[in-house]
Amino acid sequence: MVLRAKSSEKMKRLAEMSRESEDERRPKSAKTSKGSLNKKKNHKLDSKKPKKPPTAFFYFLEDFRKEYQEQNPDIKSMRDIGKACGAKWKTMTYEEKVQYYDIAAEKRREFDQVMAEYIKRKESGEDPESEDETESDK
Repeated sequence: MVLRAKSSEKMKRLAEMSRESEDERRPKSAKTSKGSLNKKKNHKLDSKKPKKPPTAFFYFLEDFRKEYQEQNPDIKSMRDIGKACGAKWKTMTYEEKVQYYDIAAEKRREFDQVMAEYIKRKESGEDPESEDETESDK
């Protein structure tokens, strides 16, 4: 089998043809300038919207951090504490984790109730500040 090197003129023509055909296939709206790629979305956050509760791991982290800092007062780095906590969480059995899952499930139920009330208020128009913010976004 013999491999032939294409001449540079042929390569240039092929590249030019592929660019032209690519431009024809691409819709006009897909072409973006460099400036539009760097624009961030302007989302106004609703300050009255309830925040999601932490997961079971974060409740465990809170307890573990206190114990770990008492046992190791020389370690101040959150990175080291987080690594130790993650390793401990992985080795724990389900029975040991259940108490944290229960706390997280309870907090999630509370969040769901508050969120349902928030959505009802927003849909019914009882919360005028949050609706003003959403209307100004449009």
